[in-house]
Amino acid sequence: MVLRSTTANDVRVYTVAGEGSRALPSWLARKNKKALQGDHEYQTRVELLQDFEFPEAANRIKVSRDGNYAMATGTYKPQIRVFQFAEMSLKFSRHTNSENITFELLSDDWTKSVHLQSDRSLEFHSQSSFHYSTRIPKFGRDLKFYYPTAETLISGSGDEIYRLNLDQGRFLNPFKLDSFGGNCIDINPAHQLLSFGMDNGTVEFWDPRYRARIALINLSTALEPCSITSLASKEDGLTIAVGSSTGYTTLYDLRSPTPLLSKDQGYSLPINTISFLQNHILTSDPKIIKLWDPKTGDPYTSIEPPTNINHVTHLPNSGMLFTANEATQMSAYYIPSIGPAPQWCSFLDSITEELEESSLPSVYDNYKFVTRKELAALGLSDLIGTNRLYQKAKLIANPFAYKEHREAQIKKKIEKERESRIRSKKTSKRVNSALAERLLNNEERKKTNGRSALEDNRFKNVFEDPDFAIDEDTVEYQQLNPTRSKLRGLTNAEESDAEPKYSQSSSSESESESESDHTTDPHPRKKSKPNKRKPEMTIVKEHKPNMTVDLPFATRLAQLPLKDTKSIVKKTLGGGMEMTFSVEKKNRKDAKVQDADKQMGKPNQRTIGRRSASGNAMRKV
Repeated sequence: MVLRSTTANDVRVYTVAGEGSRALPSWLARKNKKALQGDHEYQTRVELLQDFEFPEAANRIKVSRDGNYAMATGTYKPQIRVFQFAEMSLKFSRHTNSENITFELLSDDWTKSVHLQSDRSLEFHSQSSFHYSTRIPKFGRDLKFYYPTAETLISGSGDEIYRLNLDQGRFLNPFKLDSFGGNCIDINPAHQLLSFGMDNGTVEFWDPRYRARIALINLSTALEPCSITSLASKEDGLTIAVGSSTGYTTLYDLRSPTPLLSKDQGYSLPINTISFLQNHILTSDPKIIKLWDPKTGDPYTSIEPPTNINHVTHLPNSGMLFTANEATQMSAYYIPSIGPAPQWCSFLDSITEELEESSLPSVYDNYKFVTRKELAALGLSDLIGTNRLYQKAKLIANPFAYKEHREAQIKKKIEKERESRIRSKKTSKRVNSALAERLLNNEERKKTNGRSALEDNRFKNVFEDPDFAIDEDTVEYQQLNPTRSKLRGLTNAEESDAEPKYSQSSSSESESESESDHTTDPHPRKKSKPNKRKPEMTIVKEHKPNMTVDLPFATRLAQLPLKDTKSIVKKTLGGGMEMTFSVEKKNRKDAKVQDADKQMGKPNQRTIGRRSASGNAMRKV
């Protein structure tokens, strides 16, 4: 087992529950349970109370008078939780409609309780469930139960202390105060004197028998105004401790208005808890818990949790402290020097010495050890011996460290996701992509283990430099790659027929070249590549009278009438030709031709060879 411990003024304080004891959240324990199997410190941890936590934060925690239960309230969602010490675990949890401010246990155990809620309501809870609810006129701030008359006293933002008698079941006349804003209430355990801490820095003392104020103490001054945030009375009935919003705790004797002692907490934060122990006083603010001597004010020890403190309670006649703080887990501390361990966890006394002997060496969690070279790199050589924070200085030296780390993590995550994707086998070359595709297919077909030409630096310019681009339309490429050429080459007969034309063009080109030789260009241009003439198909022997022989075949084909272009000619790979055509009926002669035949006396084809139906033979003369 491993217990975290701290030492202040040679007083050992053990953390037996809370963040310091490395209790893990339930959702993290479910996910990383296997990963923590090898963590020796986590496996040997001590969890004094199981599920000693709230989803977000805890507001208040109190121990029952019989010492067997602890009740706590927290958020979010607002709820009540009861812990049973005998089982060292959570007994039950119960949700409420609004957040709790404070509560009081009406019975010796947890079965009866009254809760002051943030919506001006008082809720009464029994062993079975929620029992009853009522409302007060102003928002409440503190709550106490006066046992002699069974009255619930509630202070609020107004100038009245509301009294709800639980025996009669009705509200009684409230106590009328001299100022507004009652922050806290205290009942003296010896003679039941009531004291109310106000917003204006005064403490009013009331006698419940006469229901009138009998004394007043003013802690606020013109130079340093304050308000009273906490009150506590000692069991002897003569001493009262007053905590202010400026972080001071002042002790008074009820027989004198002069303070006995004033103790500064050190953080100028409101005092939220004051408790009288056997020989010491416990005071706490949101940052620190301090134990000190009530006679001299000398500090005894202190506890500084990693999160803000809302409330602290002490288990009577023991060295155990419980804290409700702004964290998921509540904390529990054991101080052997102020009292023994409670009966339900008496094993703490027997194992503390054993854990002391086998404890790990001390680790300076709040320090960063650096060398002189690192200080020189950060520009902090002149700060040697000062109490400057390392992280703050590092942030000043490199303010973009977090941004760079975040970008690196994002890039790493993106690269990891890319590895899981299905990658395409196609290349992404800008130049000669078709060649790269063929090379890739050949390598995959041959399944060679050698170095690929695509990855060889000797050939990278072929796929990157546009000067190495391959023009597949040239004659040279088609001659070297006949199966991949898009145009068919000329036959011998076509080449011989085309010679006269090419000779004429060549002579004209030579003449132009000779002329260009005599003319000097003042700005010589870069010599362009000669344009290769593509072969054209022409008809030399037979042609129609109105068509020019030298025109290309495609041009002359376009000049033909529509009736001559009914057929479609296609070229095959072997040099042959294929013709497709459609059969149509011939159109009849035009109406003008038929009229001319009738005038010339030519018989109609339909009437030739037919016998006349009329008997008058003179009609045909």
